[in-house]
Amino acid sequence: MTRNYSTRAFFRQMPNALLGRYFAGRAVFGEFDFAAMSETRHDELFDAWLALPEVLRNPMDAEFRDIFELSCEKGCHAIVDEAQWHLAQDADPNAANAFTEKLAAMANHFERAMVTYLDHNLFWRGAMHFYHADTLSHWRKRKNLPHNAAQVTAASIKALANSIRTYFHHTEGRGNNCVVEPFRRGDRDYFFAYPEDYSQQSPEWENGQFGIRPHNPAFEVVFVYSQSEGSLDLNFRGSFKAIEPLQAMFAAAILQLPELPPDPKDSRVYDLGPLMQRNFDFTYDLGSGIESVVVKKLRLSSRATRGERISLEADTSQDPQAVYALLDRIQTAMPMAQYSVTQVDLAVSMVVEVDRPPKTVNIHITYPNSCSLKYDEVGLKLRDMLSASGIEPREPADLATPDAATAHAPAPVAAPVE
Repeated sequence: MTRNYSTRAFFRQMPNALLGRYFAGRAVFGEFDFAAMSETRHDELFDAWLALPEVLRNPMDAEFRDIFELSCEKGCHAIVDEAQWHLAQDADPNAANAFTEKLAAMANHFERAMVTYLDHNLFWRGAMHFYHADTLSHWRKRKNLPHNAAQVTAASIKALANSIRTYFHHTEGRGNNCVVEPFRRGDRDYFFAYPEDYSQQSPEWENGQFGIRPHNPAFEVVFVYSQSEGSLDLNFRGSFKAIEPLQAMFAAAILQLPELPPDPKDSRVYDLGPLMQRNFDFTYDLGSGIESVVVKKLRLSSRATRGERISLEADTSQDPQAVYALLDRIQTAMPMAQYSVTQVDLAVSMVVEVDRPPKTVNIHITYPNSCSLKYDEVGLKLRDMLSASGIEPREPADLATPDAATAHAPAPVAAPVE
């Protein structure tokens, strides 16, 4: 059921004593005797409220709306959850229970929310975040993660924020700034990320004047990690394509994983079959900084015999086609049509920093959908190259059928017997 806010109703639902304490803290309405005022009729107070200058009234109205949001059962649970984390650090082992009992003894949720705001403001921000997370829908869950403890350090938080900023700035042209706020709730770690959104112009009122005001809002990404379950819940209201990159950023920065473990539910596969061809051309933009791409290693897996593999690795420093020269020699003795490419190592020469010589970036790709690339600025450019070259993961039904020019090449994607 939707709860609608109005200031008049808020005054009526909040105990007068707490209204008096709130306004006394802001040095307004000192002339009112809140103890003698009716608990259900606040006409005089409301009239005085409307007469306040906007510069005083607007900040308090925003605070009232936040207090109203937490004045419900979900809000109370969020307050208790945040309080328990803070009070667990208290020297008194009974502090958390005492706080919970104090809230339980109050008349209603409005009183509980206002007392928390006034007397236990340390718990307020986390409780607001938890309540907000509880109202979100369309979560994406990823299981099969190792049970690593979340690294909640300044360095890991900064790394996650930088990865999110870089990703959205590169792919969507927004996210120029980003901040990440971590919280602990029971046995779960919450991370609220706020990248900068596109600039907007909104109709607003300011000091009685109506106008269109430009501003830079933030959009939101919420991560909820359970170490005991090895699971990550993600809430992001944007392109579905960003889901796995965001999961990978979290795995790298917070779980310290070299790459995101495969998702058992993910049916997409890398199309590695074309890399069996010596004349395969990688496609990339001239402005990407990429100068050359060399196949250093191929692993071939039998489609008929479980566990049968052939790894081809050669020194490409003198001959970029050395792996294919080795493949040619092997093909004279073995039927390569019975094998699929299930792993490839690439060496990419690219300019990473201006006025610096090119550096070599190695890419390790394994069938069906594992890749060593991160989602930093360099990794995103290289993923663009893989996508433009037709290698990035796609649903099996979307993979292109070989045309006449490649009809005699080994089948590009056929599930190997591992």
